[in-house]
Order: sequence, then C-alpha cells, then structure tokens
Amino acid sequence: MLNEERRRKILEIINEEGRGLVKDLAVRLHTSQVTIRKDLENLHSEGMLQRSHGGALPVRTGALLDPSLREKEKQHRKEKQRIGEAAAALVKEGECVILDSGTTTTAVARALRNRGRLTVITNAVNIAAELAGTSIEVILTGGILRENSFSLVGPLAEETLGRLSADILFLAVDGLDVHYGPTTPNLLEAKVNREMIKISRRIVLVCDSSKFGRRSLSQITSLSSIHQVITDNKIPKADLNELTEAGIKVTTV
Repeated sequence: MLNEERRRKILEIINEEGRGLVKDLAVRLHTSQVTIRKDLENLHSEGMLQRSHGGALPVRTGALLDPSLREKEKQHRKEKQRIGEAAAALVKEGECVILDSGTTTTAVARALRNRGRLTVITNAVNIAAELAGTSIEVILTGGILRENSFSLVGPLAEETLGRLSADILFLAVDGLDVHYGPTTPNLLEAKVNREMIKISRRIVLVCDSSKFGRRSLSQITSLSSIHQVITDNKIPKADLNELTEAGIKVTTV
C-alpha cells in the first residue's frame, strides 16, 4: 500500500469510528506502529486529524462541537444497540428511569419499549415519541427545544426535574475524560443533566468507546458521582483501569 493510500485509509477509519489507536491501525493496515505514528504526525501537521496520546481523533471533536442527532445516529450503531440492551437489563419492573437526550439513550429507550410497568422521565422529545403507544408512562420535562438534539432545556426543565425522584439515570455524554469527568458542549444541557443527577439514586453513563479521551465545553459532574459505565469492548485499557480504581463498575458489551 502506498503512503497516500494508507493515510487516506487511516483518515477514513478515524472519521467513521471516532478515533484510531496506533496499535490497532498497525494491525489493520499490516504495517509497523512506527509507520503509523509517522502517518498520524503527517496528517496532524496538515490539519486532517487531531493527534492524541496513543492515537488520533477526528478534527471535528472540538470542545464547542455540537453535532445533530441525525449525524450522531449514523455513528457506532451496533455498539449503541448493545449498550442500550445492557442498560435496559438493569431496570426492574415498577422503577422510575431518567433518560437524557442522545442517540445512546435513544437506544436504551428502544430496548425498554416491550418491558413491563415503568415510568420514564426524559427531556428528549424523540425519546418520548419512541415510547409513545407502549405501556410505559412517560413524563416529558418541558422547556426550550434545542434544534440539534431534540432536547428540552432551561429553567422549566430544571424546575420540573426538581419536583421528581428517580431510581436510575442513564446519561449519554459527548466526552468522557477519566481525569475530568463527563462533558457536553452545551451549557444549558449540562445544567439539566446536573438536576437529573441530583434526583437519581443511581447514575449510569452510557457511551461508546469513541467518547473516551474527549473533553467538551461543559463539565456535567465529577467521576465521583458516577456508579457505573456501560460501553463497548474497545474502551482504552488505561481508561478502564482508571474507572475501576475509582470504584466505578464498568460493563463492556
């Protein structure tokens, strides 16, 4: 494979999968890790990707980036489906569940559709639509509609949540830096998420492995607030160890 062909393939993998690790790229492209590192440095210098420890990220992963729900739906579909099913398996009949906005929490909602008696609180209009016509009682927070995410934010959403209580919160995030915590690019979304955390007995992050090592604009909470993380089996080993050492249960699917 010529240098340019290999570098185009590297960009394709990283843009489609959300990140690329040096060791994985070397195996997939049948070359040495030294060659992959040189390729990543070259692509980084040209502004084609963002170099990170052990690999690289797409250039679109800036702290202010806020892709639309439709754009996110196209990414990591199989992983999100498995994460959604694993999350739904934690829910017992009669419980009250909070689902914040996001494509991974939408996958959780789809996995809950045929479950028994439940109450779901959400600030996501699309999730409420997913659960319409089922036996699940849905409480929609109200608030100001965000065009990109179909989520409801602002004082009305926060006030509604403050009057409620839940057994478990499934929280989708745009970035998870194990030294900083979960983050989102939108300040109002972060405030609503913090209200959800306050009223929930158990906090479970649901995110595919591409979210690790990313940091968006606004911190939602510290890792000490999180009880469990459900992700796919491509989670970086160093991050897995950090979470485990912090006393957080990690479920990989």
